[in-house]
Amino acid sequence: MTKKNLGTLCVQAGYEPKNGEPRVLPIIQSTTFKYDSSEQMGNLFDLKESGYFYTRLSNPTNDAVANKIVALEGGVAGILTSSGQAANFYALLNILKAGDHVISSSAIYGGTYNLIAHTMKDLGIESTFVDPAISLEDLNKEFKKNTKVVFGETLSNPSLKVLDIETFAKAAHDHGVPLIVDNTFPTPIFLRPIEWGADIVTHSTTKYMNGFANSVGGAVIDSGNFDWSKHKDKFPGLTEPDETYHGVVYTESFGKGAYITKMTTTLMRDLGSIPSPQNSFYLGLGLETLHLRMPRHYENALAVAKFLENNDKISWVSFSALEKDSQHKLAQKYLPDGSCGVISFGVNGGRDAATKFMDSLKLAAVVTHVADSRTCVLHPASTTHRQMNEEELRQAGISSDLIRMSVGIEDAQDIIEDIKGALEAI
Repeated sequence: MTKKNLGTLCVQAGYEPKNGEPRVLPIIQSTTFKYDSSEQMGNLFDLKESGYFYTRLSNPTNDAVANKIVALEGGVAGILTSSGQAANFYALLNILKAGDHVISSSAIYGGTYNLIAHTMKDLGIESTFVDPAISLEDLNKEFKKNTKVVFGETLSNPSLKVLDIETFAKAAHDHGVPLIVDNTFPTPIFLRPIEWGADIVTHSTTKYMNGFANSVGGAVIDSGNFDWSKHKDKFPGLTEPDETYHGVVYTESFGKGAYITKMTTTLMRDLGSIPSPQNSFYLGLGLETLHLRMPRHYENALAVAKFLENNDKISWVSFSALEKDSQHKLAQKYLPDGSCGVISFGVNGGRDAATKFMDSLKLAAVVTHVADSRTCVLHPASTTHRQMNEEELRQAGISSDLIRMSVGIEDAQDIIEDIKGALEAI
C-alpha cells in the first residue's frame, strides 16, 4: 500500500479482505485453531512457522487492529493488551529484570507511577522520577550503569505536562537505552512520538482510540529503530539465546520484529493479559472515526478552557492551547494542531468547592474514566491518584483542588452552560 494520510489509515489500515472475504473485520471469537498435522503445530510452537494456534498469544482480529495502530504511529510491529496498564507493564518488563533501573517522568498517571515506583520495586527494579521539564544536562546525571529504559507520557494524565520528547530521547540514546512513551492523550492524530525519537509507544486504547467507553484495552508499538544488538550486553533477553524456545535469538531471527515477538512469546505466554477479540473489534470500530473525533474534542475543550479562564470562580486553568499556559511553548512544538479534550482546573474554595461543583453538573458525569465521547469529570487526588502521598502528588503536578474534565463531542455551548450552572451552585 502506498503511503496514506492518517484519516485513510484510520478507516482502511490493518485489514485488507481478499476476494469474497467479509468487508468488515470479522470477530474471530475462538480460543484455538485447527491444523492437519502435529508437525505443523510443533513448528508454530518452535517459532519456525508463523500462524495462529492459541488466542492468548495471537488472534487474527487482535492482530488486524494492532496493525492499524502500528500504521497510525508509523511503527513496524505492535500488540494489543487487555488494558493500558498491561501495555505499560509489558513494554517495560519486556526488557527489564531484577537489578535494573528505570528513569521516568514524574508527571504520569497515578496507576503507572505506582506500577513503576512500588510494584516493580517489589520485583527488584529500581526507579528514579524526574521533572518532565528537566534539562538535558540534569537528566544525564540521573543515569546509572544499570539504567535500561527511560519512560514518560507525551501529555501527562491529569497534569497535562508536555514531554520534551527530543530531550528525553537524546539522553536515552546517548546512554544506549530506549525511550518508551505513553501517547494515550494526543493519539497519533495530534502527535506521532516516533518521529521525534521515541522508540516504543504505548496506549490505553480504552480512551480516545476506542472513544465510547465500551472496551478496556492497551497497545504497544515498536518503531523498529532501536538497535538492540548494538547494546546486546544491556538486553540479553533479546540478544542471547532463549532456552524456553530452543535457543532462539530474537534479534537474529526476527530483526526489527524482535521486541514484539519476544513480548508475544514470553510475556503473553506466561502472564496472559491479551484482549478478547470482541473488545478488539469495538476498538477497531472506534479507530475508524478517531481522525474525526479528536479535532472536535480539542475544539470543544479550547472553548471550555477560554470560558473557565475568564470566570472569577476559577482559580487556575491548565490547557496547553491557552497562550498563558506554562506548556504552551512546548505544545506549539509537539502539538501544533491540537492536544486532546482534557482540561485541568481549580475552583476557588479548594476540595470542598470542587466536590460541590462536580456534584452540581447535569450533563457532565462524575466517573472513573477519561477521553470518550461524553463529557466527564473527576477529582484525581482522591480517586485515580489517591495512592500517592502529598510529595508524590506535588511532583506529579496534582494539587488537592485539581479537577480533571474530559470534554466530549457534544455541542460546546451545552457543555459550557452545564459548567455555568454548576459554578453558580458553589
